[in-house]
Amino acid sequence: MKLFIRWSLSSINFSLSTITVIIFLSCRWIGILTLYTVHKGKFNCPGGGLLHSYLLVLIILLASIICALSALVYISMQGTISNPGPRKSLPKLLYTRLLLYLPEFIWAVAGAVWVSDSSVHCEKTVINVITGTVIASWVIIIFTIIGVLIVFDPLGGKKTFYLTNGVNRNLESSQSGQLLYSVKNTATRVWEKRIRLLCCCIVQDDDHRVAFTSIAELFRTYFSDTDLVPSDIAAGLTLLHQEQDKMESCPKEPEEVLCHSPSSHVTDDLDMEVENAAHYMLFAAAAYGWPYYVYTNPFTAVCKLSGDCCGNRPTESDITGSDRHNFHFGSILKITGLQYRDFIHISFHNKIYEIPFFVALDHKKEAVVVAVRGTLSFEDILTDLSADCEDLTLEDVLENGFVHKGITQAANYIYRKLINDGILNQAFTIAPEYKLVIVGHSLGGGTASILAIMLRNSFPTLRCYAFSPPGGLLSKSLADYTKHFIVSIIVGKDLVARLSMPNMEDLKRRIVRIVANCNRPKYQILLRGCWYEVFGGDPDDFPTELDGRNQDALTQPLLAEESLMVRRSPSYNTLEDESHLNSPPQYPHLYLPGKIIHILEESSTRRLCSSDIKYVARWSNETVFSSILISPKMITDHMPDVVLKALNSLSQEHGSCLSC
Repeated sequence: MKLFIRWSLSSINFSLSTITVIIFLSCRWIGILTLYTVHKGKFNCPGGGLLHSYLLVLIILLASIICALSALVYISMQGTISNPGPRKSLPKLLYTRLLLYLPEFIWAVAGAVWVSDSSVHCEKTVINVITGTVIASWVIIIFTIIGVLIVFDPLGGKKTFYLTNGVNRNLESSQSGQLLYSVKNTATRVWEKRIRLLCCCIVQDDDHRVAFTSIAELFRTYFSDTDLVPSDIAAGLTLLHQEQDKMESCPKEPEEVLCHSPSSHVTDDLDMEVENAAHYMLFAAAAYGWPYYVYTNPFTAVCKLSGDCCGNRPTESDITGSDRHNFHFGSILKITGLQYRDFIHISFHNKIYEIPFFVALDHKKEAVVVAVRGTLSFEDILTDLSADCEDLTLEDVLENGFVHKGITQAANYIYRKLINDGILNQAFTIAPEYKLVIVGHSLGGGTASILAIMLRNSFPTLRCYAFSPPGGLLSKSLADYTKHFIVSIIVGKDLVARLSMPNMEDLKRRIVRIVANCNRPKYQILLRGCWYEVFGGDPDDFPTELDGRNQDALTQPLLAEESLMVRRSPSYNTLEDESHLNSPPQYPHLYLPGKIIHILEESSTRRLCSSDIKYVARWSNETVFSSILISPKMITDHMPDVVLKALNSLSQEHGSCLSC
């Protein structure tokens, strides 16, 4: 919980950073004390008395600061997240520390003046030592000011307005309504400024400004109803991971249940799709260009690419965008194994809502392949985060359907290039009997899926392979429609495949619930969590207020949870107020595209420098991905090299079975 209403700071965040400061100040105090002792007899010089006084007072001042900080650390570690009673003296100690900044600043100014005084004629060594001490003081002061600016929350005092004048309060008066509107606008502007600061290195145009406002509104809506700080989230994630592992170790029904026993036809279909996916994943990975090639070949990539860097670009293919030294195109050739003449169009152009892609002829599978790149730049991240919903209306297919706004705009860009620029016409003029296949990984997988929907009427036989696409992509009607021509491939506990606003809202609710009601100090939770994540072991059994409550009671928030909610979360409103059950949800449910192949680790054998993992693939459905799973592999399972490795392992296993 926050110390003050206007600071994005919690007791454990404060104590962890303060411990670091204490260690640094203690080393500095010991160093200054040593220097004072060594040079004690060398201040008998003009101006030496001032320098002697500076060091002596600085030693006393630093000792006072260290004592104040130590008291702050001790008090901040008392109590639990939702029980701040034992920490009630913390504000007084913090004000004491803040008051010590005044003499610290004054003494730093005095030291700078005295050291630079021309009337001081002491030994050069003494002058240099004290000059270093003064510089260190100013560096600490500057970093302190920067830290204050970082943790300062411009929304702090205004957040309490939600508590007393939230959406469940009577806002009939125009003054209250205007105030609420002002608070929301202020919050959106604050988030927009933060995003602009993070993206300060990229050229910003009208599309960027629209995206910044949209993303800021999304963040404002998501974070406006909680009082969580980073350490609360970290504690919640480690508790959820341990709780999840305990549940998985208990005997239970399998998470994924097929409606019927898998017939040989279903098995053959799965094996065929896995083999095709393993082949086309090479194209999806190649779309990343040289970063992926260097990542997967760290010792040999540069040498292999250097031979092609000075080569002429092929005249047969149309290349747009920047590709210095031909590294991107050279990497694509190495990964796919295609020839120069097999490429119809390659675009390295990258802006917000405009992502790179290439079109090539795959003679092995007799296909025209459109490969779309995944997230690799700030512009791509902004496209990902433009997660508003918009309607996608298709003639003779559906009346309407909801889609991810940013990814849909990226698909529209590629659609215009393929159709208006005649790229696909050129490809099918060369190979009229080939079929159209669209592939992509991550953001590229989501874009490929929506692009496939747009092109389906013109190319009825097209296929799309979406590798690790984002979960919040298509409405239910569109997701069902795409089962005829899109296959999504998900590995393990991939986070991105489970990312959607309803899932994020559910994760926030779970974090608030488990963190607020754990009866252990937060530092114990985090220390135990770090040990568990690094070294493993049995999940810790932290006692909580949830223990012993019946199932009906679990649908109501506890007092501890309400203390972390600035206003009532939509997830709680729907539980308590039946009128909300008939109202449209704040975040529409969006799903993964097409049929879903879920690849899981069946067994793992660790060796000295590597591990041998055996995978199993099965048909799955969208309900399996309706909740975010916490795991160290939630990020690595999304990486393109892991997806390719899993698919190659399954494909090789199937091939060996056929040969037997």
